Parts: sequence; C-alpha cells; structure tokens
Amino acid sequence: MPTRNRTRASASPLFVPRKTDRRTARAARDQFAAARDQARHAARPQARRAESGVAPELRATYPVAGRPGPFSARGGRLKLPSHRMTTATASGAYPFLAEGGLGAQGIYIGRDVHAEAAFTYDPFALYGRLDGFTNPNILLAGIIGMGKSALAKSLAVRAVAFGYRIYVPCDPKGEWTVVAQELGGQTIALGPGLPGRLNPLDAPARPHGASEEDWANEVRKRRLLLLGSLAKTVLRRDLHPMEHTALDVALDQTVAHAAARGTPPLLGDVAHVLGSPERLDSALGEPSGRLGHAAEDLAHALRRLVHGDLAGMFDAPSTVAFDPSTPMLSIDLSRLGGAGDDTALVLAMTCASAWMESALADPTGGRRWVIYDEAWRVMRHVALLERMQSQWKLSRGLGIANLMVIHRLSDLLTAGDAGSRGRALAEGLLTDCSTRIIYRQEADQLGSAAALLGLTGVETRAVSALTKGRGLWKVAGRSFITQHLLHPRELELFDTDARMHA
Repeated sequence: MPTRNRTRASASPLFVPRKTDRRTARAARDQFAAARDQARHAARPQARRAESGVAPELRATYPVAGRPGPFSARGGRLKLPSHRMTTATASGAYPFLAEGGLGAQGIYIGRDVHAEAAFTYDPFALYGRLDGFTNPNILLAGIIGMGKSALAKSLAVRAVAFGYRIYVPCDPKGEWTVVAQELGGQTIALGPGLPGRLNPLDAPARPHGASEEDWANEVRKRRLLLLGSLAKTVLRRDLHPMEHTALDVALDQTVAHAAARGTPPLLGDVAHVLGSPERLDSALGEPSGRLGHAAEDLAHALRRLVHGDLAGMFDAPSTVAFDPSTPMLSIDLSRLGGAGDDTALVLAMTCASAWMESALADPTGGRRWVIYDEAWRVMRHVALLERMQSQWKLSRGLGIANLMVIHRLSDLLTAGDAGSRGRALAEGLLTDCSTRIIYRQEADQLGSAAALLGLTGVETRAVSALTKGRGLWKVAGRSFITQHLLHPRELELFDTDARMHA
C-alpha cells in the first residue's frame, strides 16, 4: 500500500573510527549530542506565536462572539438562584432608586419627577400613618411667578371634593373671591365704603356638651385675647399689668350693659369705657384714679378701630352671618394695606380670625383647611403671630390643617432680632409644620433656606434649579420633587397674570 511521505528527525548511533585521536572522538560526541537535541525538538508540535503588543493577562478569555457551547447564556438558558434582601440593603446597594411616594390615598397633586408616578397628599390621611408626621400644618414658600398661589388654590379646590371645608381669614389681594364663588362658598369684603360689617365680639354658638357657665368663661377669655392683640398691634409693645386690668374691667362693664339692653357688645363701647376714668375707677373701687390714667393709651389704641382708618368695619353689629356649612369662606381685605402700612390689614385680619374661631372651635365642624395667603405681611406683628401659634398648636385637637404661604424663608427672620419674642414665634410656626413645600428660591436666599430647613447639598442645588410649578416637598423628613399639574379650568380660574396678558 502506498504510504504518505512523513518527515522524521532521528540521530544515528555514534560511530567513531578506530585509531582516531582524542580530539576527533570528542568532536564526534558533540555532534551526536547536537543531532539528538535537534531530533527531540523537531518531534514536538510547533507552539502558537504570541500576539504582539498584548500582555498575556489582558488577552480575552473567550472570542468576541461569546463563550461557545451550552454555557454561553444565549437562548434564555441562563438559570441563576434567586436572591432576597431587605429594602434597607437594596437602597445601599442601589442608591439611585426613587422614593416610593406617600401612597395613593389623598389629594392628587401632580407627578413625582424622579419616580415618574402620580403624587398625592392629604395631611389628615398621613397623620398617624407616616412616621414623623406629627401635625397637619404646611409651609409653602416660593418666589413670585413660580406657581405657589396656584398650588394653594388647587389644594383648596380639590380638598372640597374630599369633604373638607376651606377658610381664608385674610385675602389681601382679593384672589380667592372667584375661587369661593366657583365652589359655592361665601366671601366677605371689608374695607372703607363697603357694606360688610363684622363684630369681633360676637359670641359664637355654644358647642354641644358645654355648660352655659363654662362657655361664658370661654367667650370672655377669647374676647380678652382679642382686645389684647388689637391693643398690642397698635401700640407695638406688650401691655402693662394695669392695662390688662383696665381691659378686664372695661369688657365686663360693656358686656353687662349690652346684656341689659339686649344687644351684642361692641368695640366702640369698650373704647368708650376705657376713655372714662371715672367708670373704670368706680367699677374697680379704686378712688385714686390710677387705673383711669393707665388706660389712656388703650383708649386711644382702640379708638382707631372706631374712628380711625378702620371705622365702619368692626364698630357695628355684624351684617353677615357665619355659615359653618359653606364649603369655603374667605375674607377679602384687598381694600386695606395698599399704602405700605400693614397695621390696618393686621387689625382686620385679627378681628376676622376671632370672628371665624367660632367655627374652628366647633367639634362637629369636621376637618378644615385654614389658609394664610401672603403671610409674610403679618410676620412683623407679634400679637397676630401669637394667635397663629395658638392655632398651630391646637391644630390636631381642632381638626384643622394650617397652610402658611410666604415668598422667602428669610421672611420668617423679619419677625424680630435673634432671641426676640417675634423671631421665636416665627421659627416656632416653622417647627410645627411637618410639611414644607419649597418652590424656587433666589441664589442669595439659598443659604438661609438651607439653614432653616436643614436642606442637604443636593436639595439646595435642586431648589435653585426648580422650574415653574415644580417644588421640593419635604414631608416628615422624606423628600420629593413634584411637578404640579393643573386642569385647564383651574388654569383659567387661578390665573394671576391676567392683567399682564391683557
């Protein structure tokens, strides 16, 4: 059979002719050793040449097409064992997961930017369910034109659908009137030349279960607090002990005479008694006349509400009745405070707040929202801050959610110097807000905003870059970037730039 030619390498046995010298024999042995080594290497397969320029440890284990064979993980044949972990571990391993939201129960706000999901919020639904959510009060801050007013109005309109009632004790720009009308609510406009009258000394209806004696004491306490707030606002100082005594005596005298006549007590009657030293001294049994002298400043302070720039609004019996069943009630004070002096606005707001407290104190009144729009205008008045603080502290017992709307976080610092009573009250209102909604802030305001709210560096940078309608929501320590979405009808109803487009 024919055979293939195959190259073989071999070495013949060593042959050394006889009678050769030692030198020739050594050379023959060396040639044999070289031939033997050559034959051994020739029998081995030729090694693959290494790739030039690539270190051995950097060479690819498998070709570009992937690992060949059944273990290539192609065709859906890859099977790995399942792995379980807690959410705390997952958040550490995957730190860029979005916040899960506050749940589906509540008022629809818009879209969670990071989670790409719907965002809902309801302070009454979150209370007792969310850790760290200790109160239903809300702070809303943002520069002009970023949509904070639209958010406040949208919350009010959508809250009515959930059975909540809305109270706006101070509407300094008259923007809530059209909203109240659309909801079938009530608006009371106060100001020079307007027919509206509110008697802040009206006695609210006695709640169910309260005795007449206890309720009479409660009404007297509220009236004294109101008179003290009005006096401190006008005098711009705290009252002296004898001035408090004069208010007590004047109020008791006024209520007694009004009861005898069958009419409600009026602020004008209290101011008249304070301006009559003889009546004060005789009522207290003070023959020296010191009480009448101490009440001179009080008499002039309350006179402003009777004969000054607020004459005709709070010195007569009420011409409107408070309907606690109305879905929305707003007090339009747009005729006041236009000359740069907010004192008249604050006085009117104090009287209106006292007038509305009858509904807030009713335990059967249901859950309500109280919205303080343009609250920055009242930050410099300690008396009103004290009334607001009382309402903030009692929000859970009263079943109300207070919403305070300001422009900048630094507005809270205008309440007074560091360590003052006003500054402490303003910062206390912020502390008692479990929800903080921050719209865009100017660059020079980021420092104060971060210090007051405890913002992180990422949150601070986010606040500086927020667009219209987008805000940072901090709810009980959790943060969300939410885009507020409006219905076309809401856009038309909440448009505050109508005059700019006309």
